[in-house]
Amino acid sequence: MNGGETLDFEIRPNLQPVAAAERSALMANPGFGRIFTDHMVTVRYAEGKGWYDARVEARAPIPMDPATAVLHYAQEIFEGLKAYRAADGGVTMFRPDANAARFRASADRLAMAPVPERLFLDCLEALIRADRDWVPDDAEGSLYLRPFQYASEVFLGVKPSSEYLFVVIASPVGSYFKGGVQPVSVWVSRDYTRAARGGTGAAKCGGNYAASLVAQAEAMQHGCDQVVFLDATEFKYVEELGGMNVFFVFDDDSIATPPLSGSILPGITRESVLRLAAERGHAVREEPYPFDQWRDDARSGRLREAFACGTAAVITPIGTVRDAEAEFTIGDGAAGAVTMGLREQLVSIQRGTAPDPYGWVHRVL
Repeated sequence: MNGGETLDFEIRPNLQPVAAAERSALMANPGFGRIFTDHMVTVRYAEGKGWYDARVEARAPIPMDPATAVLHYAQEIFEGLKAYRAADGGVTMFRPDANAARFRASADRLAMAPVPERLFLDCLEALIRADRDWVPDDAEGSLYLRPFQYASEVFLGVKPSSEYLFVVIASPVGSYFKGGVQPVSVWVSRDYTRAARGGTGAAKCGGNYAASLVAQAEAMQHGCDQVVFLDATEFKYVEELGGMNVFFVFDDDSIATPPLSGSILPGITRESVLRLAAERGHAVREEPYPFDQWRDDARSGRLREAFACGTAAVITPIGTVRDAEAEFTIGDGAAGAVTMGLREQLVSIQRGTAPDPYGWVHRVL
C-alpha cells in the first residue's frame, strides 16, 4: 500500500476493561508512562504482501519467539505524541502528520518497511476512539500515544527483516517532571556521546536512548534531572539533552539552537518553537554553540535563559548546569519570561484555547 491508502480495522473490544471508578482513581495521579489504556492497535507487514491485519484489540503481552530479529539486531523505531481533551469535550492531536513523516524517515534509516502516513494516522485515531474515556481533562493531563515498529521475523541472519509488527499503545499522563514546570538541572557528559554524524542520531530508535542511559544515570548521581550531550567529534559543541532539544535566549532577545547535523533528532516541538519564536519577533539562529561559550555567556549575563523542549515535557526551563569541573546558573535560576511565554503559547495551541493559524491541531472526536 502507498502513503494514501488505508486498511479496514478489525475491532476486538476488551472484554474486561478497567472499571470507570478504578480508571478515575488511576488518572488522578498518573505520573508518566506507568498507566495504560484498555486497547492497542496492531498491524503486520510481510515482504511481498505489504501491511495487513489491522486490529484494535485488548492491550496484552505480545508473544515473541527467542529468535525474533529485533532481540538480536535492534531494528526498532518509535514515536511519541499526545492527544488532548478539547474545551467542548472532543479530542485533538498536535501535528500527528509530522510524527508520521518522522516515523517514515526513521524506518528508512533503519532499513525497515515504512508505515504509510495515512495508515499511521488511522491507527492513532482508531485507538483514541476506542479509549476516549482515558483522555484526561485536567490542565496538565494528556493521553500520550506511543506508536512503535519492530522486526518480527524469526531469523538470525544479519539482514533487514522481511516481517514487521506496528503497534500503538497509549498512556494517560501528567507532568513529565515530578515537580511540574520548574527549572531543571542538567549534567554535561564529558565521557559519553549520544550519536555521531552518519549514525542514527536523527532517527527515533531505541538504540539511541539505550546509549544515553549510562550518562543519564551519571547525571542523576550528581543530583541533576537530565544529561546534556556534546558533539561526538570534538566534545565541544552542545547538541541535545538525553530526550529533548535545547534552546538559548540571549540579552538581545535573540534565540539560538544547535543545527540539525544528522546526529540530532529533528524534534517536532523544536520545529514548532522555531516558528513561534520567529513570529514573536525574536531573531532565531540554528548554529553550533560551544559548551565553554554557554558557561561564559551565562556568567557574563549575555545568556539570559535556556530551555529544553520535546513532546513529553513540552518546554522546560533550565536553571543550573554542572559538569565535573564547575557549576553555573542560567539568569537568576528561575523560569524566564521568554521561555514561559513560548510555553504558554504552545500549550494553548495544543489544547485549543488559542488560535491555531498553522493548522497544527488535528481533530479526532
